[in-house]
Amino acid sequence: MISCLPAGGGLSLEVDSIKVARRIFGSRISRAILRRFLEPDPSGARTRLEHVLSMLAQRDKDKENMSFSCILDYYFSKLLFGAALKFMHIKREEFEQGISDPAIRRGIELVLRSLLSYGVTVPQKLAAPFLVVWNFTNACNLKCVHCYQNAGPIPGPGELTSEERLEVIRQVDEMGIPLVALSGGEPTIHPDFLHVVEEGARRGIYMAVATNGIRFADEEFAKRAIEAGLRYVEVSLDSTKPEEHDGFRGVKGAWELAVKGIRNVVKYGGGRVSVGIAATVTKLNKDCIEDMVRLGEELGVNRVVFFNFIPTGRGKEAMELDLTPEEREDVLRRIYREATRSSIQVVSTAPQLARVSWQMSGGEDVLPTHFTMPRSSTLKAVAEFVGGCGAGRIYMAIQPDGTVTPCVFMPIPVGNLRREKLKDIWENSKVINDLKDKDLLKEPCGSCEYRYVCGGCRARAYAYYGDYLAPDPGCLRGKLVRESRAEAMIAAGGG
Repeated sequence: MISCLPAGGGLSLEVDSIKVARRIFGSRISRAILRRFLEPDPSGARTRLEHVLSMLAQRDKDKENMSFSCILDYYFSKLLFGAALKFMHIKREEFEQGISDPAIRRGIELVLRSLLSYGVTVPQKLAAPFLVVWNFTNACNLKCVHCYQNAGPIPGPGELTSEERLEVIRQVDEMGIPLVALSGGEPTIHPDFLHVVEEGARRGIYMAVATNGIRFADEEFAKRAIEAGLRYVEVSLDSTKPEEHDGFRGVKGAWELAVKGIRNVVKYGGGRVSVGIAATVTKLNKDCIEDMVRLGEELGVNRVVFFNFIPTGRGKEAMELDLTPEEREDVLRRIYREATRSSIQVVSTAPQLARVSWQMSGGEDVLPTHFTMPRSSTLKAVAEFVGGCGAGRIYMAIQPDGTVTPCVFMPIPVGNLRREKLKDIWENSKVINDLKDKDLLKEPCGSCEYRYVCGGCRARAYAYYGDYLAPDPGCLRGKLVRESRAEAMIAAGGG
């Protein structure tokens, strides 16, 4: 369904583009081709598509070792992808470089499986999540004021065993999920951390970690984690001032160790490991956006991520730290300015950034939540494909005891891996299926012309209203709509 927007107002996929995409992927021939490429591959690869993409990444090497069937698949796919790249204005060299990464190949396969299963939808419904965020343990060596997990010094009751953790990785691999991010608690202090990273990397999964950085301050640990196959390390850092960060994180000296950890990963990663800084934006640090980006530049990181404050876990006791809608709007505008200025990636988990970037650029630019991508004529379409808040749509979460939730910030159990398969939970959970449908959102999000690129943060809606389809209370546009409607009702009553 294409949203009908007022002139000069919001953002939607171009009607011609969506018609072309639906015509292509809805045809009987296209679907037959997709089905063939998504079949198990005789060579041992998960699918024919995975094998073909691997061959394309090698740029015509080893064709003499291919079977006749493989050669046909190879040349046909080369023509097919060539036409697709031309349509999307992507250079062939960039594509070939991208598909040399197994995680990128998984992502392409997931998109095509989703198109085969659901056709072209806005936002796109996925056959599996792109990302699983796994709260690896409830144990942590800090005492953060806002901890969504309410983590403590020891593991929680009933955490998964070592064997069960490996089974999680096996299920993720079986579903073709491209990325796993280990979080917590503090995942790096658990004895299974390196083993699970190694197993995920061996299977071609992009392994990431969200960490306080303290273990990475140990050079030997940093080297071992990189050797195990970590691809992305995101270190929490809430201020450029050590005393402010330490106060927020509850342990003196945490800032110095986090910065040392960042430096070690940058130093020993050798370009193989991306490094990010993650800052949770509150009233305490809302004026430090520009300083945080500059610190990231000085440290040599690849990206700075500004997280929404969500009052869940221990954060419920610190709701006074949350930004007003006006403050959040100002922060997002400054984040967008930094994103256009800086040589590193600057993103936010606040889905309203898509709307703000669209408005500030005069309709020329849009930054989808969590993602950064090169500016192109297809950027608007990609933004609606991604669809704003990814909870239960782009990603899902696993808790230390195997409980599955739509998001780490949304404590709604939708299943448990000790009783159910991850695939079955993804396909059958009512909550997950509700979150996939932006047309179920309640007012004012439900009628907002930006709902397909934003839709509000579902975790914030749940934290404030106990309803994951409720409006995001932090959105300035939503606040203005509510005030306007209230004034209209008062005026109508007075008349």
